[in-house]
Amino acid sequence: MASFQQSVEAAVPALRRYARALTRNADIADDLVQDTLVRALRSERLFQGGDIRAWLFTILTNLNRNRLRSLARRPAMSHLEDDDAADFSGPEAGGRDISRALAGLVEDQREALLLVVLEGLSYREIAEVQGVPIGTVMSRLARARAQIKSYLDGERPALRRVK
Repeated sequence: MASFQQSVEAAVPALRRYARALTRNADIADDLVQDTLVRALRSERLFQGGDIRAWLFTILTNLNRNRLRSLARRPAMSHLEDDDAADFSGPEAGGRDISRALAGLVEDQREALLLVVLEGLSYREIAEVQGVPIGTVMSRLARARAQIKSYLDGERPALRRVK
C-alpha cells in the first residue's frame, strides 16, 4: 500500500507538467492534478498493475475531457490580450508562435503530442491513455506535427470541405 502511494507521489511533477500544458492555466491544472490524485487514491483497488504513470495520465486526460465538455455547454467569452497584435518581434515571438500553434491543434492531437514531447511516453502508452489503437496515435501525432510545421512556416490552415 505504501508503495502505491509512493508511486503516485513520484508521478505528481509529471502530472502537473502535463496538466499545465493541456490547460494553459496553472490554477485549473492544479485542480485537475488534485482531482486526479483523489480519484487515484480512492480507486487504488482498481489499479491492475503495470505502468502507474499511464494510469494516472488516463485519469487526468478523462477529467480534462469532462471539464471541456462542461465548458462547451457554456457561452464562450474571449479576452483580448496585448499579444494579439499581428506583428511579433524579439526573442519571445517564437514562444508565442509555438503556443498559438499548439492552441490551434485539435484536443486529441495536442494531448498526444504533449505526452510524447513533455512526458516521453511511448506510442503504446499514449494509446492506453487515450483509449485508441496505436495507429490512431501515430496518425494524430503526424497530423499535429504537420499542422505545427505549416503554422510556423506561415502557411494558412487548409479549409475543410464539408459535404
